[in-house]
Amino acid sequence: MKRFSKQLSFFVVATLVATAAMAGSGGTEFDTALTTVVDWFEGALGKLIAVTTLGVGLAMGIMRQSVMSVVVGASMALALNYGPGIIQGLVTANLPVL
Repeated sequence: MKRFSKQLSFFVVATLVATAAMAGSGGTEFDTALTTVVDWFEGALGKLIAVTTLGVGLAMGIMRQSVMSVVVGASMALALNYGPGIIQGLVTANLPVL
């Protein structure tokens, strides 16, 4: 019981002392590189790679007579096409500070 009270008191003190953490609010050094890579993935290069992976998956699926290669190619194409938007949405999500 004494251990529980120590843990509870530590939790209460840590909660009262904690301040808001602000991460990722600065650092514009990599903005141009990020914009370039995202433009590549969402542009013609990304579509070319997505179609190529789908084609390779289809060819491997026909050669192996298995659907799994097609699924891997299709999932890679989907991840390449929609991945940058999802990641940017997760990273730039703003949560209310309580």
